[in-house]
Amino acid sequence: MSNVLSMNALGALDTGEELRIPECVPGIGKVILSPTSTDLIPGVVAKPYPIWPDDRGYFLEVARLGEGLVHEFPSNTTQISAALNYPGIIKAFHYHKFQTDFWVPSAGLLQVVLVDLRAGSSTHGAKNTLYVGALRPWQILIPPGVAHGYKVIGEQPSVLVYVTNRQYNPSDEGRIPYNHPGISYDWELQHK
Repeated sequence: MSNVLSMNALGALDTGEELRIPECVPGIGKVILSPTSTDLIPGVVAKPYPIWPDDRGYFLEVARLGEGLVHEFPSNTTQISAALNYPGIIKAFHYHKFQTDFWVPSAGLLQVVLVDLRAGSSTHGAKNTLYVGALRPWQILIPPGVAHGYKVIGEQPSVLVYVTNRQYNPSDEGRIPYNHPGISYDWELQHK
């Protein structure tokens, strides 16, 4: 058993809490249909964002530093980035020991997956699935210790704008394969 634990150990958060790959029940975990769902992993926050459409397209405000979900992000280290993703691709999983992510899926549709890696958490091993983007415009705050990834669903590319409270640091970019048997996430179409 200690050999399995050491193979799944991922280090620790700055609070000292150990990060560990869980042994999850296969599947997609809890599907989050409301930003106020009690099934959201603790520390994760989802919030709808407004879109202002008109005959030219639409406008959305990603974030205002010092306000909203990024109110604690320091202006001197905050980084804003964007990723264009083609239909069907999977980008998963990665995690941070220090960095908090703020995601705003602004075009297309993403199947966002969150997994609690915090060994001391009451929800260690919990999986959340959120379908977000143009059809469900939610912003998502992802704390350190929660693995995250996504799949582009549908036939259109997606655009993910993300704000981080720290500038890119390769030593804080932990990676876990999208098909890791401990997480056991089912990326296939669910045919419900």
